[in-house]
Amino acid sequence: MRTRLTAALTAAVLLFATAACGSSGDDGTAASPPSPPAASSSAPRDSATIAIAGDVHFEGRVADLLANPATAFGPVAEVFRSADYAMVNFETSVTERTTAQPKQYKFKTSPAAFQAVKDAGIDLVSLANNHVLDFGRGGLEDTLAAADAAGVPHIGAGANTAAALAPVIADLNGTRVAFIGVSQIWELWDTWMAGDDRPGIAHTAHEDLVTEAVRDAKKQADVVILMMHWGTEGQECPNGEQKDWAKRLSEAGADAIIGTHAHLMQGEGRLNDSYVFYGLGNFLWWWDDAFSNDTGVLELTVSGGHLTGTRFVPAHISSTGQPIPSSGAEAERISGKLDGLRKCTGLKDAPA
Repeated sequence: MRTRLTAALTAAVLLFATAACGSSGDDGTAASPPSPPAASSSAPRDSATIAIAGDVHFEGRVADLLANPATAFGPVAEVFRSADYAMVNFETSVTERTTAQPKQYKFKTSPAAFQAVKDAGIDLVSLANNHVLDFGRGGLEDTLAAADAAGVPHIGAGANTAAALAPVIADLNGTRVAFIGVSQIWELWDTWMAGDDRPGIAHTAHEDLVTEAVRDAKKQADVVILMMHWGTEGQECPNGEQKDWAKRLSEAGADAIIGTHAHLMQGEGRLNDSYVFYGLGNFLWWWDDAFSNDTGVLELTVSGGHLTGTRFVPAHISSTGQPIPSSGAEAERISGKLDGLRKCTGLKDAPA
């Protein structure tokens, strides 16, 4: 059962002293979430699990799910609730504004989305992505205000650069874990990235400020987890920019680097002392014309001040847009597919 921990959700600006401010499957049969791993019963008493999933939208076919926020995520919510802490990439603006940015896909939703997030057992959202400013800086400010009003902590965006790069720190059974969100998507980056006195997202264009934020977070937390929005859409192999920044973040002290954006899974494994999962794929997904409906939830285990293990819970995106935990042959296929993706990552085997 979830042991909702003290979650010292300190939006402390680590580097900067002046920081601002039941669903059913496609065949109609009910699907049950997987049971917690058997090893959990014998795990050290101070261990904790962190569940992380990919891109979440509330447009298209998933918009109607907000009529009942408590069931919007469907049975996969049990995976989040059974963890000690959970996070997703929240890839939409929460606003009523109608003036959109000059781009093809524009996403917005209502504050009920944050209630759905809370009801699913999700503790934190990353806003460092290429849709949170779809309705401009005003739309971002509306989104931040809605998250705060709902009591949903967020990373990756804020009133200025310091706030966008500030971590959220949670105390998970004695292990202090810092979460930081950063985007590497270049569409409209120069107007979307946060400035000294301008709201926006944390971006790799901030260059050394990103690695400095990681180093400073490492001084204040035992484990540092980066949520990166990066990669080439529809490409299973990480691109050169991803690999370059994974190396930089690892050298800065990141313990885990978790990616989203490519619309399908990308490989995972060990890079020096860091764990890297280049791409989690789509998750609560707004239309059926996706690159892949294979998805899942990554579970990280922390214990005694260290990242001690990883586990992937395979799932598939159903006709409702909800991710349904997989079992049997389907789970084996997705897990085998993920294992095969490591060959183009340059990563070593992940921790057990």
